[in-house]
Amino acid sequence: MERPSNRSYSLRGNRMTRAQTLAMASNWDEYAITVDSSLKINEIFTDKSKTILEIGSGMGEATAQIAQNNPDTGYVAVEMHKPGLAALLLLIVENKISNIKMIREDATYLLANFIPDASLDGIHLLFPDPWPKNRQHKRRIVQDEFVELIAKKLKPKAFIHIATDWQPYAQWIKIRFDNNSNFTGGIVPRPTWRVLSKFEGQGLKKGHIVTDFRYEKI
Repeated sequence: MERPSNRSYSLRGNRMTRAQTLAMASNWDEYAITVDSSLKINEIFTDKSKTILEIGSGMGEATAQIAQNNPDTGYVAVEMHKPGLAALLLLIVENKISNIKMIREDATYLLANFIPDASLDGIHLLFPDPWPKNRQHKRRIVQDEFVELIAKKLKPKAFIHIATDWQPYAQWIKIRFDNNSNFTGGIVPRPTWRVLSKFEGQGLKKGHIVTDFRYEKI
């Protein structure tokens, strides 16, 4: 599968701070994974009970906090925005976090081409871009094809957790998962592990309603 022509992310500027640039030069190779062949995510952290694929880690604040709060779980952050990865890398180094690895790649392309079927313990998809305009809906990462793809990649009883603060996108997500017979689940209360990021806090101040979903592979 080729990289999607309709990207689900926006490639913002690549300008980085001096600290981020130094971190990338000094520490990227230690915490990054270069993917050029089949990648068994759950074998990256052999000392962890499970490993979660985090799609779209943004500036890394929530990822770092979640990993620190759950040291028995490994996290693989997939992100295309270089300054975001650099910001996460700084947090990893500063806080001596040992249960995060990073991949700079399109998540759908990674899943389709390098992740073996029935190999994932879980997926986090926290606050994906809602692409609110009608003409942008084709760029939303949650499409029928995406739901079918992750159904192939998750182990039986493995899960995907999604959070969004855009209600029309929440309805869109629910319809697509409810229409796929490979999953059971739906809207759930906010889980205790999901920390409040600055991004989410800003949305709440604007009156946004956050919806959490958890779907398990049958």
